Order: sequence, then structure tokens, then C-alpha cells
Amino acid sequence: MKILTVADEESAYLWDHYRPGRLAGIDLILSAGDLKPDYLSFLVTMANRPLLYIHGNHDGIYEKHPPEGCECIEDKIVTVNGIRILGLGGARRYNGGPYQYSERQMERRILKLKWKLYRAGGVDIVLTHSPPAGYGDAEDIAHKGFEAFLPLLDKYQPKYLIHGHVHKNYSVHSFSREVQYKNTTVLNAAGRTIIDM
Repeated sequence: MKILTVADEESAYLWDHYRPGRLAGIDLILSAGDLKPDYLSFLVTMANRPLLYIHGNHDGIYEKHPPEGCECIEDKIVTVNGIRILGLGGARRYNGGPYQYSERQMERRILKLKWKLYRAGGVDIVLTHSPPAGYGDAEDIAHKGFEAFLPLLDKYQPKYLIHGHVHKNYSVHSFSREVQYKNTTVLNAAGRTIIDM
């Protein structure tokens, strides 16, 4: 299955300069947050494939104007073509804005998913906005990752954790598209990328 992952920056290649066929062969689109709802609606329309999303810390507009034709998977496990995907959006609390959580709040969100994870037999992809602490994050409080993700990865060993939040154009942050955490590839979806599963 070919999966398009997007986050944080609308791709001019897929939107401003879109040409028919550019989304051919894509089976699923995953948004890791902080994208305009109209952009996600455009992608799901042009690809004619499912688009699953979680919230980034700048997605307050989704309350009044959610992306049409797309499915929010916050705190859910969704199975697409046999691939189990868990959604855990948001960033660390740094200014009290929407979709910001303390470390303890994120731990509680994960704990509430215990039975869903058990019934699903685990998970193949964890879709988040923030990265795990120490794996693709940054030192400043706004871009520091969640430690709460690490026990989740230890227990279920998903193939991927897909996140956004740390942009390529942030000169103060070092950008890594992929880092490895044990058996899980931690993939930064900022902009766009494609994975095969």
C-alpha cells in the first residue's frame, strides 16, 4: 500500500502546481497536522482515496471549518487495508493554545486507549503531530517531543510513527526525515513524503 504523508507545509507540487495524475497510485493519505483544511479537502478529492488526519497545534480553524471528505482519527484506531493506524494529535503545552497537552495529559490519552489497542492486537502506524522525545524533536519547549510515546512504541512496536511539527525551514532545528527507535521508523512528514507498506 502506497501512503502519502503530509504535514505543516502545503506542497506547491501537489496544490499550486498540481497536474492530473500526480496522486495516481496513492492508496491512503495521512495528515500529521498544521495544514489548511482546504488543502486536505483538495488532496482527498484529487486522489479519491481516504485521508485520515490528526490535529496540529495550529489547527484551531478545524473547529469551524473541518476538512471536507476527510476523517479525524484523534484517539482512535482505524484499520485501512489491514493496516492499523492510531491517531494522537497535538503538541506540548507552551502557550495555552488549542491542541496542546502536558506530558501527563498525553499519558492519560494513551492510557485510555489501552483496551482499543488490546482489541486491535496492536498498531502498525502511530500518527502524531509531535515526535517522541529525543527522536526528531528539538530543545525548545514548543518543539520538544512527548516521552509518553516511548512506552507505546516499546510495547506495540509499530512499523512507523509519523509526525510533523518540526519543519525543514526552521534554521534553529536540525531536520531529520527519518530516525530509528528500536523497531519503529520515526518519520517526519513535514511537507510531503511517500511510504510503502
